[in-house]
Amino acid sequence: MVDIVTFGEVMVRLAPPDYMRLEQTHSFNVCCGGGEYNVAVAAARMGLASSFVTRLPNNPLGRMAANKAREHGVDVSKIVWSDSDRMGLYFAEFGAKPRASSVLYDRQDSAIANIEPGMADWDGAFNGAKCFHVSGITPALSPSAAAATKEAMQKANQHGVKVSVDLNYRAKLWTQEEANRCMTDLMQHTDILITTEEDCNRVFGIEGEDYEEVARKLYERFGFEVVAITLRENPSVWFNSWSAIVLHGGTIYTAPKYDVEIVDRVGGGDSFSAGFLTGYVEKDDPDYACKLGVAFSALKHSIPGDLNWCTRDEAEKLMKGGGNLRIVR
Repeated sequence: MVDIVTFGEVMVRLAPPDYMRLEQTHSFNVCCGGGEYNVAVAAARMGLASSFVTRLPNNPLGRMAANKAREHGVDVSKIVWSDSDRMGLYFAEFGAKPRASSVLYDRQDSAIANIEPGMADWDGAFNGAKCFHVSGITPALSPSAAAATKEAMQKANQHGVKVSVDLNYRAKLWTQEEANRCMTDLMQHTDILITTEEDCNRVFGIEGEDYEEVARKLYERFGFEVVAITLRENPSVWFNSWSAIVLHGGTIYTAPKYDVEIVDRVGGGDSFSAGFLTGYVEKDDPDYACKLGVAFSALKHSIPGDLNWCTRDEAEKLMKGGGNLRIVR
């Protein structure tokens, strides 16, 4: 019995230390990460019973990814194992103003890109589950991954499981036209949409005078139960402000804005998804869920790697004004 099931890609991340460029480095820091993988781990650290579904190669890299999730308490029993496919990789190069950070992918023909409908045990995965989360990255990996994503969402609907989607547009994976066709179709199976204003415009062509108007246009077009939009201002590479709004039942809820000194922003949006879904699944309270998601994801920006090693207690202390930056002794 699980609270949240996530489905998607996990890759091995290699990042040069000390702001070095890929052409310059002689070593890499290694970790695992991927949108839905990050959400599964973050949700487990928030206290939810979390399960992650993916397809991995049955080799040391695949086992490393599964073991890292298990280390945080994530159920990995529904992972589909392959004896013939490869592990996806990505290289993260960290910049500093005026040079932006960048990512280089090596994920083509990975095990998850070759997943097909019928491979995963969705009836078993959704037995007793409350929420299913997937992102726009997964269907962008391949036509078969898109078909498997739709199968998973339909199965979740059949089991009465709320479906959460992070729009998460990736221009390196597909065009805006391709994303529009696929994601528009998937929205009929979606209860909760988590996105950014920029992705709404690129995928659905939706714009507005402000974030609230964008959220209401999304609700009017697709009839979602909840729309959450994360808000980021980035005056510099390593200093941002971070917040979110949520539309539920015609009411807009707004979280406080946090100034964040960034150690690593990768996975920040995923931590918002995990925190928001935790609050929403447990309390059915969109205001609390929005504030919890923003606080938890603000803390993630201070952690290196894709995964959020912070706790719910730390997030709730920050929500209550626990922003004292003196050393905790």
